[in-house]
Amino acid sequence: MGVGNGHDPSTAHASVAAGDSLAADAAGAATPSLSRREALSLIAVAAGAAAFRVTPAQAADAASAAHLALGEQAASGAAFAPKFFTAHEWKTVRALVDLIIPRDERSGSATDAGVPEFMDFVMTDQPNSQTQMRGGLHWMDAQCERRFRTSFVACTRAQQTSLLDEIAWPKKAKPDVSQGAAFFSYVRDMTASGFFSSKMGVADLRYMGNRVVHEWNGCPPEALAKLGVHY
Repeated sequence: MGVGNGHDPSTAHASVAAGDSLAADAAGAATPSLSRREALSLIAVAAGAAAFRVTPAQAADAASAAHLALGEQAASGAAFAPKFFTAHEWKTVRALVDLIIPRDERSGSATDAGVPEFMDFVMTDQPNSQTQMRGGLHWMDAQCERRFRTSFVACTRAQQTSLLDEIAWPKKAKPDVSQGAAFFSYVRDMTASGFFSSKMGVADLRYMGNRVVHEWNGCPPEALAKLGVHY
C-alpha cells in the first residue's frame, strides 16, 4: 500500500520527500514497518484537521461538498471550477498533492479522491488560511524559477522532488527554506485529511463502520507489532 510503489521511479523518490517525514515529525520517529500512506492515515485520524486550523466537522463538510462537486462534474461532463485557486494555482496544487499521495495498487491518488476540490472548499470557507496557501504556492514557484527557470508545475518530476526533498523535514530544513518547509507540512496535513475523509480514503483505511462484534479479543497481535506497541 505504500505510496511511492507506483510506475514512475521519480514518484517513488517523492515518497521520501513527501511522506516519510510526516510520522517522524509528529511522533518523533517513523515506525519503519509502516508504509507512507499508513503513516499519513494515522496522522489524519489522530490529529484530524487541527494542523491547519480547520475543525473535523468543517473538514467533513468540505469533503462532502467536494464529493458532491465531483459527482456533479462527472454527470455534466464539465470541469470543476475552483472558487479560490487561480488556473495556475489549480494546476500546481493538483501536481503537489499527487506527489504526496500518488495512485498505487491499493487506491487512487489525491486528485482522484477530490483533494484539490476539498482544499478549494476549505480556502473559501476559511479566509484566514488563504494567505498561507497562496504565499506558499508563490514561494514554490519563485524557488523553481530561480533554480530551473520555470514554474513548479512545469518542472520535471525530478526537479519537483529535488525541491520537496529540501522542505519535507522541517527540523532538517536549512534556514533559507524554512518558510517552504512550514508550507509543505501545512499542505501535506491538509492532503492527508482531505484524502482520508473522502470515500476513497475511507475505503483505503478499510473502515468497516458500525458492525456487531460478538466477541472482542483486543487488537490483533500483528497490528500491534506493526505499530510497535503492546499492552
